[in-house]
Amino acid sequence: MAKPPPSAAASAAGGRGQAHHRTRFLLLILVAVAASASTAGYLLRGAPVAPCDAQGDPSVLATARVGGAAASPLGFMKSKLVLLVSHELSLSGGPLLLMELAFLLRQVGSQVVWITNQRPEGTNYASYGLEHKMLNHGVQILPARGQEALDTALKADLVILNTAVAGKWLDAVLKDHVPQVLPKILWWIHEMRGHYFKLEYVKHLPLVAGAMIDSHTTAEYWKNRTHDRLNIQMPQTYVVHLGNSKELTEVAEDNVARRVLREHIRESLGVRSEDLLFAIINSVSRGKGQDLFLQAFYQSLQLIQHQKLKVPRMHAVVVGSDINAQTKFEIQLREFVMKNGIQDHVHFINKTLAVAPYLSAIDVLVQNSQARGECFGRITIEAMAFKLPVLGTAAGGTTEIVLDGSTGLLHPAGKEGVMPLAKNMVRLASHVEERVSMGNRGYARVKERFMEHHMSDRIATVLKEVLQRSRQHSHS
Repeated sequence: MAKPPPSAAASAAGGRGQAHHRTRFLLLILVAVAASASTAGYLLRGAPVAPCDAQGDPSVLATARVGGAAASPLGFMKSKLVLLVSHELSLSGGPLLLMELAFLLRQVGSQVVWITNQRPEGTNYASYGLEHKMLNHGVQILPARGQEALDTALKADLVILNTAVAGKWLDAVLKDHVPQVLPKILWWIHEMRGHYFKLEYVKHLPLVAGAMIDSHTTAEYWKNRTHDRLNIQMPQTYVVHLGNSKELTEVAEDNVARRVLREHIRESLGVRSEDLLFAIINSVSRGKGQDLFLQAFYQSLQLIQHQKLKVPRMHAVVVGSDINAQTKFEIQLREFVMKNGIQDHVHFINKTLAVAPYLSAIDVLVQNSQARGECFGRITIEAMAFKLPVLGTAAGGTTEIVLDGSTGLLHPAGKEGVMPLAKNMVRLASHVEERVSMGNRGYARVKERFMEHHMSDRIATVLKEVLQRSRQHSHS
């Protein structure tokens, strides 16, 4: 991998003190991770890192946090025992978000215990690395089943179930003790897919202390679906929009950092500084819509050719591949690219947690999740923090983030959205002023409501109410 020019490195580090030197070091690590397309890339997306972790791992020096419990709205959680139950531990959004909450709680002095209900068979280096990261933060990890898990659930001040599927853990482990634990459970739900609506997963949902959901659209969907399909009622439900981490925001607001990252990633992709990059950053699956994204990109090239438009050379970047285990769907994506002769315009990048380099390198983010869309889609607000316009499906939580015509453009989900998305690509390719103005307005919207402190405030309000409700139940 090419190193940054000495002049750029010097200007990045000079004259801003020790903290800025640490930021520069992290940026170089991010470049290394991104350019090598690391599968695991154990730099958690914006996760706060404890100072003790920095002693053994120089790559996280720049993310050591200061302030602690006194500066956090979660300070009241000091000394509380919190049990976190995740259905899996992977590089997907739900587990990573729960881990970020674990680190925020550890920062204020909570005792945090983690349980993964479904563990993959054999060696899984991603989950191993994530567990190692949690242990370094002081998060205790327990087997999903056994007396220790049961005792911890009974002693805990708060139990957080992450995703609907985690509900299977209750009967399997707690057995006769389920009624004792239900009043102190906060159920954090991220799913929008119909196959999660199984009574075996969520039959205890009406009796927990509360449910926390990432968007109003998803909360309304769960309310209606549980009532109509399962004949059960939702508990007290809180909508908590997510926020960007301070670490990601620091990179996004550093012009030198973004320029260094942009140059390195574009060099690794073999694209020019003036080329226009549209990217989709998600795990590669049909539900995320990479196939329709590539179809729309191909159509946009056709429109440009037919209309003889003068626009920069365009590229489509798919971040989220798995070169070690390509699925049938991903093979189909690559076959589509070859069949239509656009291989010089399309770039597949292996999945990584280091999204800042790619957000620095691209010009437009495409959020193309299908069906009911994303519950929230954190990559959307991360892109907006980098002043990128967003082309998103008019579904799910994306409609609560992207203001159509202001911070981006929305298109229908499904095949009927292919041509509108293609036309939106051509529109932004043809109007640089509109791209810039949309990006600026998106950045302002993020600063107004989608920062880490916004999310911490909202979660703190929920936890206070859930703890109070749990205490009232125990007294009664």
